[in-house]
Amino acid sequence: MFNIIKKTLTTGVVTERFKTPSDADLEQLGIEIKRHIDKNFYGSIAIRAVDAGSCNGCELEIHALNNPYYDIERFGIHFVASPRHADVLLVTGPVSRHMQTALLRTYEATPNPKWVVAVGDCAACGGEFGVSYASCGAVSSVIPVDMVIAGCPPTPLALLSGLLGLMKK
Repeated sequence: MFNIIKKTLTTGVVTERFKTPSDADLEQLGIEIKRHIDKNFYGSIAIRAVDAGSCNGCELEIHALNNPYYDIERFGIHFVASPRHADVLLVTGPVSRHMQTALLRTYEATPNPKWVVAVGDCAACGGEFGVSYASCGAVSSVIPVDMVIAGCPPTPLALLSGLLGLMKK
């Protein structure tokens, strides 16, 4: 036990440095998102997050969008429990074979017009898992994708920027 504590104290912090976004950057991005939502979507858009086989890193960042710091509800973006109420599908992870049918059903249950966003590197290209007996690879190999938000995992600010880019398309 003492060896572990000694090693911890001598090693120090080995995590990556992360530049915290300023409140002004977040507010400016939020105001622009809110303007697009009010103009084109009558005040709000609904998002359904779908985990198609990820490691949950992207889900943690997506869930951070609802915390008090980011609070995307104030910009008119909210998460829904049913794909029948969604405008946007946020799909994370490489599509595992056992989630392929569920992802297709979710896509079909989402009313038109709908957008599909592949979140993270695994959803974009299959990541380190690729295509195998257990994985279909990228989300685009199963359903059509309108936008890719790169990163492993993408930060909440990158997710908001990607949603804004999707609205501008």
